[in-house]
Amino acid sequence: MPLEILLVLVVGGIAGIAVLLHLTGKSRLQVLTPDTASEQWLRHFPDDIVVDVTVAHDGHAALVRTDTGAGLIWSFGADTVARHLRDFDWLHHPKGLEVQFHDFGTPHVIVNLDETERSHWQHLMEPA
Repeated sequence: MPLEILLVLVVGGIAGIAVLLHLTGKSRLQVLTPDTASEQWLRHFPDDIVVDVTVAHDGHAALVRTDTGAGLIWSFGADTVARHLRDFDWLHHPKGLEVQFHDFGTPHVIVNLDETERSHWQHLMEPA
């Protein structure tokens, strides 16, 4: 088979799969509530005991306080990503806060917050 035809088939197949996933709703960000954020946190860290959950107004991120300290969970497509807030920095961002993890696997995340939420989250993220 000529390379040009193979290339068209591969690119067309990948594009078709992406369109199909988008049309079936699999590319939508998961919306978190306090209950779903707690459930998703326990899916990532089953040994933690969730004390409190603060969900961002857009529902795409939550600050989770556990018996071992604070953590951040956010939507990543139809799934979630969760990290403990142990070794991190935060910066002001036009959309809210940028949390920079000192971790190769998760370098940073931008959390969409309004001004009221930003100050509240900064207070909750302070080390004890």
